[in-house]
Amino acid sequence: MSKLIVVPTPIGNLDDITLRAIQTLRDCDFILAEDTRHTGKLLKHLGIEKKMHPYHKFNEHKMLEKLIAQIDNSDLCALVSDAGTPGISDPGFLIIRGCVQNNIEVECLPGATAFVPALVNSGIPCDRFCFEGFLPHKKGRQTKLTNLQNEERTIVFYESPHRLVKTLTQLAEFLGEERQISVSREISKLHEETIRGTINEVLKFYSEKNIKGEIVIIVQGKI
Repeated sequence: MSKLIVVPTPIGNLDDITLRAIQTLRDCDFILAEDTRHTGKLLKHLGIEKKMHPYHKFNEHKMLEKLIAQIDNSDLCALVSDAGTPGISDPGFLIIRGCVQNNIEVECLPGATAFVPALVNSGIPCDRFCFEGFLPHKKGRQTKLTNLQNEERTIVFYESPHRLVKTLTQLAEFLGEERQISVSREISKLHEETIRGTINEVLKFYSEKNIKGEIVIIVQGKI
């Protein structure tokens, strides 16, 4: 029976990969990779040689039927993104849904996801939270922030370094400067850092910095 296994990959430190993930990458017939060059570096680190097919946001609609047919004609296919768990602000949902609709078995391995360590490390309540991923760049951005003004659960965002200051400025405007926040950057990498405080305090800190790396923002819910 054909099977698709969703394989989380390290978000920073290459040693943050499970033994099951490594074994799956060794055993699979081929790998669907967001960026074959990026995944190639991980495979080289693990001493694995495997055929890869690109699967990313620019081709996922066009290639969907062809890739599902390839999975259906194989025993085992692994799906990876550049970092973390596919489907979490990364390509993955369409191919997973397509496999389910075609009665192809799907399994997701537990593993790296950037927002979990950032949430737990934030010092902000993590018993109830909502994951918002990346805010819309333009259309719908202010509507989304307005809708979150009365959200009582902790709020989780992803953000890129060049938009962080803009996002923090808007969070201060819509949620209030004194709302508690935690910003984690470069999780599990050499220069990992977490800055905690009010939105205003964290905004002042990053306004004076040259920001690099992927970012997770944790915002306290309305009290």
